Amino acid sequence: MKQLFSIQRTLDDRILKEHALKREAIFTDKMLAFQVEVGELANETRCFKYWSHKPASGQEVILEEYVDGLHFILSLGIDKGWEEAPEQPDRPDISLSAQFLSVFEAAAALTTDTEKQSYLHLFKEYLKLGAALGFSSEEIEHAYLEKNKTNHKRQTEGY
Repeated sequence: MKQLFSIQRTLDDRILKEHALKREAIFTDKMLAFQVEVGELANETRCFKYWSHKPASGQEVILEEYVDGLHFILSLGIDKGWEEAPEQPDRPDISLSAQFLSVFEAAAALTTDTEKQSYLHLFKEYLKLGAALGFSSEEIEHAYLEKNKTNHKRQTEGY
């Protein structure tokens, strides 16, 4: 994760410069963006759509959505000077829907309690979600690096 923090810092610095933003001014926006990404991820898994027969999106789509959220988690940590990640957790013993709710609860807690422990708790819950989705740390890192390239390209193209 140390490498990913460094890579994320490069993207963050570029965005801040190109959009004339201050890191401390956009923390709330990043928190909301993170939660929107988690919602998009849940939508792709369809884990909560008990009323529907339509299957989940493919694992590649779900992994890409997952790393979108990871970009924001890393960025939030950088903003606060917390460039560390919790240990890779085991797969949670709760349903996927319950794990999504745990992530949302941890995000809400970080919004009101911007302390390092709250951040590490959110990060841990998000890593648990990745484990529940069946992703290895290697798959997540590879997908993150690919999406980071896409994000830089988007900035170049005026996304």
